[in-house]
Amino acid sequence: MIEFDHVSKVYANGTVGLDDVTLTIQDGEFVAIIGRSGAGKSTLLRTVNRMHQITSGKLTVNGTDVSALSGKRLRKFRRGIGMVFQSFNLVTRTSVIKNVLSACVPDMPFWRVLLGAFRKEDKIKALESLEKVGILDKAYVRADQLSGGQQQRVALARTLTQDPRIILADEPVAALDPVTARQVMQDFVRINQEMGISILLNIHHVELALEYADRIIGIRSGRIVYDGPSANVDQAVLDTIYADETPAEEAV
Repeated sequence: MIEFDHVSKVYANGTVGLDDVTLTIQDGEFVAIIGRSGAGKSTLLRTVNRMHQITSGKLTVNGTDVSALSGKRLRKFRRGIGMVFQSFNLVTRTSVIKNVLSACVPDMPFWRVLLGAFRKEDKIKALESLEKVGILDKAYVRADQLSGGQQQRVALARTLTQDPRIILADEPVAALDPVTARQVMQDFVRINQEMGISILLNIHHVELALEYADRIIGIRSGRIVYDGPSANVDQAVLDTIYADETPAEEAV
């Protein structure tokens, strides 16, 4: 469970990223965050794993006060939260399976990391993760030989190898064509439904958010202006979320 209790985030330059946000995300939910560029979508997402530190309020994840974490405790906490980025963040000149296995590095002794000596169990887990996203046949292909959609699936498989309870996805389909974007969104739905992993996804494509997410959070100028089922989002709701105003600049 993710709980925001009157959370605000103000950046060093005075920009307000989040303004008194209170909301709860239950285990196993598939939630899409929508809003204008600069509204606070990425800020909201990235406070969950402390990529951004909140300024005030309280943020807890599965009962853990995120702001109180540091050092080893913070690193361990982040292992339970997967992160998928728009840019894939792959090492393109190496194989798909090595990219996926990189998720195991934080738990490995230094000598294994130095030698690239992954355990058999790690390799099996990596292959299973690739199978879950439908690209097991690409395991030994170089990442730069793949399409954008396939590279995003590699990034998703890498995240699954962490055994996360939560996956944060920051514009995961923004760089993909419409057909591939739908395929990747279907992967998220399947992972959410079959594995019970909570998905919190920041997305510009409103139609995809409404089609695939169970719950929509609409954010404008750092404030939550809609929070409810995707089925209840109508034009009046969208007009509220996307009201024509100068948005606060959002850090990424």
